[in-house]
Amino acid sequence: MACGGPRPERAGSGPVELLLAKSREAKAFAYCPYSKYPVGAALLTSDGKIYTGCNVENACYPLGVCAERTAIQKAVSEGHTQFRAIAISCKSQDSYAVPCGACRQVLREFGKDWDIYLTKAGDDETYIHKTLEELLPLSFGPENLQKLGGN
Repeated sequence: MACGGPRPERAGSGPVELLLAKSREAKAFAYCPYSKYPVGAALLTSDGKIYTGCNVENACYPLGVCAERTAIQKAVSEGHTQFRAIAISCKSQDSYAVPCGACRQVLREFGKDWDIYLTKAGDDETYIHKTLEELLPLSFGPENLQKLGGN
């Protein structure tokens, strides 16, 4: 990370902007009666299809599901396992949405060389672009199990 933190980029028009808009739309469907913190995600498959997800909380807190995992599960349940990018939006106006550790690991299951776009509320034009490798360096993935003689 550069001195002073990540440098926000400005949105133009194109596939990244569509992904950002879809993540903001998905945030509107979040079920978050406990945290009051809606999160939306939009996942781009390798063949150009977009799957969205939102966080879904549960009174038994550990059973809640993050927006990123909801989007991944929707895509996988429809036969997609190769992804190019994900955009994540939240309600914070002060900080950019970032995936939790569990979501980073779930994203990692499907590769480490894909793009992640992080946004914040109140600003439809700026985002931070990262790769999964940047967010989860020295990660553990399926190929590590193969090296160990697993499936």
